Amino acid sequence: MEVCGGQTHGLVKNGIQELLPEGIQLIHGPGCPVCVTPIELIDHAIELATREGVILCSFGDMLRVPGSDKSLLQARAEGGDVRVVYSPLDAVDIAREIPDRQVVFFAVGFETTAPANALSVLQADRLGLKNYSILTSQVIVPPALEAILDDPDSSVDGFLAAGHVCAIMGLEEYEPIAHKYGVPIIATGFEPVDLVQGILMVVRQLESGQSHVENQYSRAVPTSGNTRARDIIQQAFSVTDRKWRGFGKINNSGYRLKEPFVDFDAARKFGLTSTDTKSDNDCRAGDVLKGILKPISCPHFGNKCNPEHPLGAPMVSSEGACAAYYYYSSINETI
Repeated sequence: MEVCGGQTHGLVKNGIQELLPEGIQLIHGPGCPVCVTPIELIDHAIELATREGVILCSFGDMLRVPGSDKSLLQARAEGGDVRVVYSPLDAVDIAREIPDRQVVFFAVGFETTAPANALSVLQADRLGLKNYSILTSQVIVPPALEAILDDPDSSVDGFLAAGHVCAIMGLEEYEPIAHKYGVPIIATGFEPVDLVQGILMVVRQLESGQSHVENQYSRAVPTSGNTRARDIIQQAFSVTDRKWRGFGKINNSGYRLKEPFVDFDAARKFGLTSTDTKSDNDCRAGDVLKGILKPISCPHFGNKCNPEHPLGAPMVSSEGACAAYYYYSSINETI
């Protein structure tokens, strides 16, 4: 299983899985942070975007992800102030330039985006901005791997770990998982040769009865990660339980703002509370994210569910497995 949507797209786009021997099966995991963002939080973002006096800032790949009833793109079409930014620091700049409006950044991502999101809060605090906050859906990868391996339907024998996450966090967190479950975990890059080499390293460990962490992406991943980035995360965030779309709550799988920075917590600032949310019962995104179902095995793939009318996030996110199959898989040539 690869645990990165960028790797999924690289594997499918370059036809790598179709070139592998029959005994090697690729399973696509929850490697898309947009895809694992709970519907509840998307609904909260939409609610904020439609409040008077609020500007909701987000990366572009969140705009078309469906919530319970609509997407952020639809909310913007109906008059909500939704702005696409390329960095959370852009949202901080907007808050500084428009002091009479509340600016909320939709902080979604794995550990890769956590340093920048934390930095935006530290910067807003330094500037004394009272009109900036973040709606946090910040998740952590290793607990999700354990949730997958604990699932009785899981058939994962090894992992290609996301190289960019490892570049931030290092490799130490993966060693206990490799030993506990007896699975090789390879920190892997994104080029076709990286992916093929990562697969080879997993297979060699399995054939020799080994299960430990290796670093295929050593040109970018130091064993200890990026200590400066980790320090910034630890300044602003503490570890907490998080809900993942398709998984439910996973213990210790996310970040929340620490007590000195709770005034920058949009959920607290605007009184957002946990609610029951509805999802399309036809959408099999949960099974896709767990690696139980291949996108093309979903009966709605390419017809009822497509990029123009997605049932779930994996079809519309730029890192979603369903989108990868829709655009790149030769199996999909007739759709």
